[in-house]
Amino acid sequence: MTAQPDHQAARPGFTPPMRTLAELRAALSTWGFPGDRERFEAELDAADLDDLTQVREVTQAYRHRVVLRYDAQGMAALARTTTDVEAELRRKFEEAGAQ
Repeated sequence: MTAQPDHQAARPGFTPPMRTLAELRAALSTWGFPGDRERFEAELDAADLDDLTQVREVTQAYRHRVVLRYDAQGMAALARTTTDVEAELRRKFEEAGAQ
């Protein structure tokens, strides 16, 4: 059975604690996208733990995924179709070219 998010996650601006690897693991298990926790563990296992930049990049990427999951604008952007995004980009390029 998958852990379900608690009701705090519905509050605007809510971000689960993710200051430590243990907190990040818990957040990914509870609030992350399906499979995030397993992918995080695999990427962390593959990382050179002596390379703090690499470890930071992995942890920041997964922190941002949890934050994105509960950002209404972020989820709306993820739900957009490719056709919709292409049309918006085409319109912006045309507007920029007309100036």
